[in-house]
Amino acid sequence: MSILRGDDPAALAAAAERLAAGALVGLPTETVYGLGARADDDAAVARIFAAKGRPADHPLIVHVADAAAAAFFAADALPPAARRLMAAFWPGPVTVIVPRRDGVAAASAGGQASIGLRCPSHPVAQALLRAAAARGVPGVSAPSANRFGRVSPTCAAHVASEFGPELLVLDGGDCDVGIESAIVDVSRGHPVLLRPGALPREALEAALGQPLQAPDADAPRASGTLASHYAPAARVRLFAPEALSRALAAALCTADTCGPQAPEGVAVYSRQPVAGPQAMAASGLWRPMPADPAAVAHELFAVLRALDVPAVREIWIEQPPDLPAWEGVRDRLRRAAADPGHDGRQPGAVA
Repeated sequence: MSILRGDDPAALAAAAERLAAGALVGLPTETVYGLGARADDDAAVARIFAAKGRPADHPLIVHVADAAAAAFFAADALPPAARRLMAAFWPGPVTVIVPRRDGVAAASAGGQASIGLRCPSHPVAQALLRAAAARGVPGVSAPSANRFGRVSPTCAAHVASEFGPELLVLDGGDCDVGIESAIVDVSRGHPVLLRPGALPREALEAALGQPLQAPDADAPRASGTLASHYAPAARVRLFAPEALSRALAAALCTADTCGPQAPEGVAVYSRQPVAGPQAMAASGLWRPMPADPAAVAHELFAVLRALDVPAVREIWIEQPPDLPAWEGVRDRLRRAAADPGHDGRQPGAVA
């Protein structure tokens, strides 16, 4: 049992039964694929942490079918700011962090008094959540279906490559959005953007009717907010456009000659053509970056996975523009490149 069609009623029923029994399931969302377990069962959630190699105090996002289902996990009434975001964007790629109902989903929350809730818009995710709810599952905790800290999966094959044939994965096609949801903390009286996503900051603020604040020392822990995250085995290096051109020109030249050969051990993802792209493109080691930020978000993790081959030690990426529409992409790239000492190709590195 591995990849099953997400639009197959029998596959959906099998996945819902597995969730109800406390087993893990791979599921598509519009952002990335998730590794799911029933959120109200701490033992089932512990299987997520074990499978991913994720620290148990790093909280998970709970996926629910609608705002009514979200109320099961929230303490008292949902905060007004949470209700405004839900009304504007659910189902969709925004997670709200709210005070957690005592005694519910403690493992999913990483032991915190708050919990992150999201309603995905992907039709397979919606169908699975409703089928699981019919079997007594109030919500599904589902971080990205990859080993902790590595590149998130945006197709079913990515998930199967991480966890093997033992995991049932529902195939819902390639993810439309491609990067994880925005996370907004509304548990402390003022909204705080903990992680940007595909939704522009301005759209979130318009729905809230107030500006988003920056995280402070008292902000709750949240998924995908560690300094180093989303990293392939190869080291990621970010370059300003001019600096990338200079680095490639230097790499393509030896002391005696310059030629069209690709720099050894390097792959490139850039918006503008660079020196020697023909040789790199022919070998699959140069990928053109779209000019549209939504298009880059859609393909970003798939490109990082495609360039992360054994012959590549470093992936050189042109920095996106410093504009609001690129905030989510810039965040993922900054975290992927955060550890300059990282070398996942060395023996003993975390897989």
